[in-house]
Amino acid sequence: ATAYFFARDLYEELDVPVGIINSSYGGTAVEAWTSWDAQKDESQLKEAIFAPWEQAAATYDADTAKKRYEAALERFKQQAAAARAAGKTPPRAPRKPVEPRLDQNHPAALFNGMIAPLIPYAIRGAIWYQGERNSRSDEVGYLYRVQLPLLIEDWRSRWGQGEFPFAWVQLPNFDRSGEGWLLVRESMLLSLAVPHTGMAITTDIGDPKDIHPKNKQDVGHRLALWAVGTVYEREVPATSGPLPADHEQTGNTIALSFNHTNGGLKAKGKELQGFEVADAQGQWHPAQARIEGDRVLVSSPQVKAPTAARYNWAANPQGNLFNGAGLPASPFRTNVPQ
Repeated sequence: ATAYFFARDLYEELDVPVGIINSSYGGTAVEAWTSWDAQKDESQLKEAIFAPWEQAAATYDADTAKKRYEAALERFKQQAAAARAAGKTPPRAPRKPVEPRLDQNHPAALFNGMIAPLIPYAIRGAIWYQGERNSRSDEVGYLYRVQLPLLIEDWRSRWGQGEFPFAWVQLPNFDRSGEGWLLVRESMLLSLAVPHTGMAITTDIGDPKDIHPKNKQDVGHRLALWAVGTVYEREVPATSGPLPADHEQTGNTIALSFNHTNGGLKAKGKELQGFEVADAQGQWHPAQARIEGDRVLVSSPQVKAPTAARYNWAANPQGNLFNGAGLPASPFRTNVPQ
């Protein structure tokens, strides 16, 4: 649906036919969509990403897996019958056992099956809507800042069409425990350092209770704004929501400057909120924030000399910083670990 609305907006703006190749598989990891050659030597991925698959392959026994599945299936049938009798939603059925190297989430599995067959079909660019599975832990979420640039470089090199445009959807607002969700979001922001890339910020149009929010029209529209304005160089209200540019600490205040402030920074609906500052011990405190031109000044009466600031650092954030084009600011923090 996102791809359809993206293409529809392009067609309406460019007045030429727009073709979309949709290659998607729900609930899958970025390493599955990246070729093995592109990622196998990345040392940061060995322990958290590759080692569990190696362990699973070494210990997999087809007969044992089959017996375990059959037992789980019997339990499911009983639980499902009881749930239906009580007028409740039945549990999810157990998944049939799959040899680890044939699992859809195994590194390179989906690249081999769903991307490689498309190469080198002529394309103008790519849009990417993924990341949820890579938020499953803090460690894995942090590694997304390595993995997304790897995937982009991998696809570009294999197509041989230069640094073709590549844009993605930043994870939306969603109730999720842990920081994995936030770290994938941050990784997506940091990946904008890759040339000719863009990002649709969606922290205002998700669904806190649904990992698959139904509003895909706005998502496609925001991707299209970026493509029309940067790839096709047409005039648009904005190609992105506000992105952090720099910060400066003076006394008890941190001044945050932004790019993509088209039409000026705005607090949507009420007083500016969603900002925090850290004290010398690294403890975070809610901050008072006010807009001054293309900057936001943040401070807290509890912190005499703040060491860092952050915005919308929550899975389901309530911040309300927008630009004049009505696009939301990306979550961020000034103390990104190296």
